[in-house]
Amino acid sequence: VTDVTDGQQVKAAVAAAAERFGRLDVLFSNAGISGVVAPVTEYPEDVFDDVLAVHIRGSFLVCKHAIPVMNAGGSIIITSSVVGLTADAGICAYAAAKHAQVGLMRTLAKETAGRGIRVNTLHPGPVDNDFQHTIELAVTGQGQPQAARRFDDHIPLGRHATPAEVARATLFLASTDSSFVTGATVAVDGGMSI
Repeated sequence: VTDVTDGQQVKAAVAAAAERFGRLDVLFSNAGISGVVAPVTEYPEDVFDDVLAVHIRGSFLVCKHAIPVMNAGGSIIITSSVVGLTADAGICAYAAAKHAQVGLMRTLAKETAGRGIRVNTLHPGPVDNDFQHTIELAVTGQGQPQAARRFDDHIPLGRHATPAEVARATLFLASTDSSFVTGATVAVDGGMSI
């Protein structure tokens, strides 16, 4: 358990993983928080800072400390969001953070290519889980089934992803099946970003 915004905690966690398992083959940067839903002019500055700290600083720190102990040919996967390819009103911190992760990923993809390390971002759309349900309630003010249906109306495939569907995309990026995929934004969003 590590606070990804704390460089010393991240460094210690990576060192513990490397000691336990040897060098690392896969890094999955998947920590996140949603923030609040509010217009930019009313968005709380402390919440904005917290959202960017977890998503951007967290991904940066995890990559910074893990890359030196990664095997050549390894894979780094940073979880972004469909919002990293789009945006919407009221989610300035989350959208800014998710777009910034793409910039971080593209920089890392170029910096680590010489060692054959692949770096990609994963962009899930709405997933049928508690994190998404909380966001939908905040955005719509409706109960869970009604809020989910409103989001489904914006997804061309007409439904939320299952956690297993996102996991399969993650496993693809982690495995050698994606051995020539780097610097990519991989959407797992039912078409929401098109």
